[in-house]
Amino acid sequence: MNKLLVVTILLLFSSASFAQHQLRKLWESDSITLKGPESALFDPISKSLYVSSMNAGSVVRMSLDGKIIKSDWVTGLNANKGSALFNGLFYTAELAAVAVIDVAKASVIKRIPIEDAVMLNDLAVDAKGVVYVSDTRTGKVYRIEGDKPTLYLENIPGANGLLCVNSDLYVAGSTTFQKVNAAKEITQIGNGFESGLDGIVMVGRNEFILSNYKGILYYVMADGTNQVLLDSRANRIMANDISYDSRTKTLYVPSFGTNRIIAYSVK
Repeated sequence: MNKLLVVTILLLFSSASFAQHQLRKLWESDSITLKGPESALFDPISKSLYVSSMNAGSVVRMSLDGKIIKSDWVTGLNANKGSALFNGLFYTAELAAVAVIDVAKASVIKRIPIEDAVMLNDLAVDAKGVVYVSDTRTGKVYRIEGDKPTLYLENIPGANGLLCVNSDLYVAGSTTFQKVNAAKEITQIGNGFESGLDGIVMVGRNEFILSNYKGILYYVMADGTNQVLLDSRANRIMANDISYDSRTKTLYVPSFGTNRIIAYSVK
């Protein structure tokens, strides 16, 4: 068989297989309670969502069907964005510090300031409790261990989304997606995305969904192959720091500009 024909068939087969991924909208929350929801965090223990209501400086607890459980779970935060849970503690990125919240008490127990930070954004915690937080304006990622922050990565324009998987850290810059291993060796997964990448979730082995705050959701493979799952820019529906329930295959998407959380089933 002609080599060109073989390559063409393989490409068509790969494209057809990849194109099967799609979203089905399940619900959307009301647009009254949330004030600039920047991040939604799925918690498998409480079976609820923790939503960073950034413009209100609060965290809202929401059920998995979009109903409000507690509108003022924690208040008094400073432009809180990305969040993570670890051993009964809730970490969330403020402008220049990481606020640490005791989940049982629903109260801030301390703040970890990041010197020279301008706009801390996303946050992730690894299996050992080490916290990583991005500073979008400076293109840096900080590592916090024992409440002591150190500069971990730099020169990542628009550094935003973070995801810890085993000993690897996945990082989304404004237009780039890369993996950083424990030795800080960087593997470029994808480049040239529409500027504005925001959140990262893993939906399968070496399979991810990336959000772009302008209103785009990408399905991305570890080899950089990607598919646009959703583009809601025409309707001005944003897609900010996403979260995922692997058991039900549900994606939770904050829409900052419309003050909603939108849930989708991932196929």
